[in-house]
Amino acid sequence: MKFAEPLEGRKLSFLLEKAASREARLWTVYVPKKPSNQDTDISPAQRDEAVRWLADVHHQLKLYPETLCLAISMLDRFLSAIKARPKYLRCIAITCFFLAAKTSEEDERIPALRELIGCSKCGCTPSEILRMERIILDKLNWDLHTATPLDFLHIFHAMVFSCKAVQSGSVLSGLNRSQHLALLTQELLHCLSHNALLSVRGSMLALALVTLQLEKLCPDWLALTVDLLRKSQIDSLQLIGCRELVARCLSTHSASLPPNTVYICHPLRPPPSEPWGSRGLPPWHLPVALTPPPPLPGSSHRDQSLPCDPSLTSDDAAARSFASLPLRRKPSAKRKVEQMDVDEYFDGIKRLYNEDSPQEGGSSPCPALQPVTAS
Repeated sequence: MKFAEPLEGRKLSFLLEKAASREARLWTVYVPKKPSNQDTDISPAQRDEAVRWLADVHHQLKLYPETLCLAISMLDRFLSAIKARPKYLRCIAITCFFLAAKTSEEDERIPALRELIGCSKCGCTPSEILRMERIILDKLNWDLHTATPLDFLHIFHAMVFSCKAVQSGSVLSGLNRSQHLALLTQELLHCLSHNALLSVRGSMLALALVTLQLEKLCPDWLALTVDLLRKSQIDSLQLIGCRELVARCLSTHSASLPPNTVYICHPLRPPPSEPWGSRGLPPWHLPVALTPPPPLPGSSHRDQSLPCDPSLTSDDAAARSFASLPLRRKPSAKRKVEQMDVDEYFDGIKRLYNEDSPQEGGSSPCPALQPVTAS
């Protein structure tokens, strides 16, 4: 089976090898314990509830899927390293989410701490989250850039669709690659909220999701699966067992494309019972047509009025007055914005060099610039 260009294949292989090395260095098996009588351990059901709660917060803030996956990965790493009480679980989870947002999101998209507290309703104070943040960073050795299952999902998905056999065939049933990856991402997030898959590595989970989709869509799915197993160095028996767990987990899940709202501008149309008027004018222009223009300066109202003709009806007069209006070209919105930007730019320069209006006392509010002298 022929794959894409060697350069692209080498890049994907390098990314896969790099992600696998980070996973081997940082990933540990988190085995949740059943709660004891003293209620000192976090149960598997409580962990899953915390993950689903983080998913709801993520949906409200509309952040990247990478942020949620990294937060879940940090939460599992932290819970596998320490023994925490259930009453601290929400504080731990929202702190992991805050750290993941600061790691994955753009600066302008990172929610403020008070905004995050109000949106999540976690019941924590900013000082408690900041103290928990320091504890989590210490336990994770300040190393948050672990390879998440979503990283492997992106790599495996790109490897599959770089195959010419997949490119030539319409195997996605009307979906493009981005939409198909969005559906796989939703399935992955659903699987991450089930503690039955906690003992599965992220690379194994991502490969199981991709191969299950290939089995439904591509006739040559087995050859592609063998090639991915060879590149990822994953045991085939372990993949078979993981596929069974994933299929059982997805049996109650129905994935759908995320909303992508598109606004379409439709021109106004008159109602069927109201045609364009007797003179072919739109109804929203009739008030303008019935209003005479104001007199020009230096001229009398008689000069601007229409000649009096008793044979003209009121509709004819309105039409002629509308036709006599001067045509003025409406300035472009783009030109207005450009002019405003240029004006603000030069106003800023004037204020910087005190060239605008003279200040009181004739001095600038900023100290004068001094030349730099070499010492």
